[in-house]
Amino acid sequence: MCEYRYDFLVIGSGLAGLVYALEVARWGRVAILTKREAVESSTRLAQGGIATVSDPGDTFAAHSADTVAAGAGLGSESLVQSVVEEGPEAIETLEGYGVTFARVPSGEAYDLGREGGHSHRRILHATDETGRVIEEALLARVREHAQIDLYPHHCAIDLITTAKLEGSIPEAGLTVVLGVYALDAAGGEIRVFLAPQTLLASGGCGKVYRYTSNPDVATGDGLAMAYRAGARLANLEFVQFHPTCLYDPRGGRFLLSEALRGEGAILKSISGEAFMDAYHPMGSLAARDVVARACDQEMKRRGDRHVMLDLSAIGRERVKRRFPMIYASCLEMGVDIARDPVPVVPAAHYLCGGVVTDGDGRTDLVGLYAAGETACTGLHGANRLASNSLLEAVVFALRAARAGGARDAAGRNPVASHGAVPPWDPGTATVAKESVLVDAHWQMVRALMWDFVGIVRTDHRLSLASRYIALMRESIDRYYWDFILDSDLIELRNIAVVAELIIRAAASRRESRGLHHNADHPVRDDRNWQCDTLIDPIHDEVRPAATDELPFGRRQPAWRVH
Repeated sequence: MCEYRYDFLVIGSGLAGLVYALEVARWGRVAILTKREAVESSTRLAQGGIATVSDPGDTFAAHSADTVAAGAGLGSESLVQSVVEEGPEAIETLEGYGVTFARVPSGEAYDLGREGGHSHRRILHATDETGRVIEEALLARVREHAQIDLYPHHCAIDLITTAKLEGSIPEAGLTVVLGVYALDAAGGEIRVFLAPQTLLASGGCGKVYRYTSNPDVATGDGLAMAYRAGARLANLEFVQFHPTCLYDPRGGRFLLSEALRGEGAILKSISGEAFMDAYHPMGSLAARDVVARACDQEMKRRGDRHVMLDLSAIGRERVKRRFPMIYASCLEMGVDIARDPVPVVPAAHYLCGGVVTDGDGRTDLVGLYAAGETACTGLHGANRLASNSLLEAVVFALRAARAGGARDAAGRNPVASHGAVPPWDPGTATVAKESVLVDAHWQMVRALMWDFVGIVRTDHRLSLASRYIALMRESIDRYYWDFILDSDLIELRNIAVVAELIIRAAASRRESRGLHHNADHPVRDDRNWQCDTLIDPIHDEVRPAATDELPFGRRQPAWRVH
């Protein structure tokens, strides 16, 4: 079994992982593991842009207020304010690495966009391919950096942990992460990567659902690995469904950026009636949870398979100039968005919960950090404000780099002194997987989540989902150890774990708030449920968190025991 030792280990090649790697490379050697090619990440698919205050008419207070309002009472106000105020530094960092954002014709200012939930234009973008532009610039810097090694087609299996530390050091009593076991998919070999600092930046879990805007790599690997290692998670019930994905009866999904509605696109029924004003004063510019539920309700009320997005108010030339990638991609699929209303449906998009971190990206486990969609930082609360995700990824990558890099450089990390690595148990399997079984379970998990734990939930659906996922996990665990390990089995195991945790978190919240809507408890209940949902693997608990029990605890009263 091959063993590789580095100073820093990064799981994932999206925005958070790349920024972190470039920043910590000043202190030592860095390894980046990515499941497939390095370009395959949610970052690349981010069309809208990155939210930050850059216009003189905008303020940090306004951006903070919009973020807190979207978070439906769960966002940490102090953390939101600090992240928003670090936005200009995040932009400066990206531009320093070669990222170029669109500017007005004079070049004196950014060409700012607006998206749902924002009170001002504050979205920096690169037309409608912001994620691709960012990722290509950062990857170019990573590939030319002498201190960074990139390992494509290396699928992380599990974190390597030790027994709890002892003695008088600050970390006494805590579990230590030494690195990760990873499968070299090309050669089928299990490799060990060791480092004093490991960053989980493996993205979200959109592939847990049947319909998603996410890339195929978004299978919740970081969430599942952290949970199995003993790290706490939070708020997994808050899954954001993007309201406008191109409807394709063949099952394909292509995201239509929220920036389209920011420029004036209107949601309408198939018969041409604008319906969003009946659901929210901001109409089609309401926050994503409101818009997604409205689309879902209109489709169910009318028996339609989709709604329509009408771009006529933007104007044909403006559509082609501002959204060239979306326009060209849809045209290839036979849809001229500048001429005709576009059929759209909601799809799973972004997870607002994740691995619990403090303000510097530290998790419960010594040596383990998390950033990006994998992490629950306290920024998003019960619903993410549009384009805050890229901002969060950069800010927390920078914070984690400063905290972890400086710590390791100072020689105060107890992980570095640990010796023996627990050996990998290859098991006794000698046969390759039966693809039909793996594919069937993959589809069953995703169908279960879409039908029972989707945009609108009920107690009965969640109860059934809990029973079904328990049976599926039992079956999947058996296949996992019966067959020779490959990336399909690793991903299947992880989506089953994450699906079960989402179900448990959703069932525990007896109200409707933000992205979690339960038809049996349709009212937001601040008296009893203005709290985060804590997922504790050590005690196998999913429950409301008491005030200040989490690093981003708020000043609201502790949850009430019924």
